[in-house]
Amino acid sequence: MGLARHALVTGGSRGIGAAIASALVAAGHRVTITGRDAKRLASLAGALGEHCHALSMEVTNRASVDVALALARQRFGAVEILVNNAGQAGSAPFMKTDAALLQDMLAVNLGGVFNCTQSVLPDMLAAHWGRIVNVASTAGLRGYAYVSAYSAAKHGVIGLTRSLALELAGKGVTVNAVCPGYTETDIVKEAIAIIMAKTARTEAQARAELAKSNPQGRLVQAEEVANAVLWLASEGATSITGQAIAVAGGEVM
Repeated sequence: MGLARHALVTGGSRGIGAAIASALVAAGHRVTITGRDAKRLASLAGALGEHCHALSMEVTNRASVDVALALARQRFGAVEILVNNAGQAGSAPFMKTDAALLQDMLAVNLGGVFNCTQSVLPDMLAAHWGRIVNVASTAGLRGYAYVSAYSAAKHGVIGLTRSLALELAGKGVTVNAVCPGYTETDIVKEAIAIIMAKTARTEAQARAELAKSNPQGRLVQAEEVANAVLWLASEGATSITGQAIAVAGGEVM
């Protein structure tokens, strides 16, 4: 086990974020989880024990981010590992994608990464050590129909990841992205419900429709994404930066 670090996970109350927080605590780190659902955050923090702390935070609001980061610093010290996991996935045909949906997707998925990264980076630079892991999506590596706004935002996350990695390459801070395929989360449950409502397919048929893009023929599990994040956050991943790693069962990008 490496050094115990202070990790902050946005969107940490459920799904991939909760799995990442659990993996980080199990690895010996101190973890702050943030999000908008205070009740779920508190429940998970209680389950994970004294090394996990929950804070309400709105990633699209820089003032909210800065306040939460200050409180996190008071509790566990400077944030050394940042996992930008908070996100939303809105879907619509392109001609029905209005400006509001586009702005929502950009604000949460890309703006949230920007705000949180800028807020934690000064401490990382001062320490000459840091890990930033952005949870993007295979939608950021290739296009999918009916999610043009979401896909554009996730492409932006990968572009930001690569650019910032070059900027910080000599400063002890690595920046990477993990790109899950369809993963067993609430977002995918919502997608299954939409498919069922619009196509009259059964739940099993809707699930199979999403899983067929994965050559392994299944949905990715949140814990599998967490394992990739845990590696990128480790001492042994010092030479890994600027990468967008697909966790997608071999799906061709």
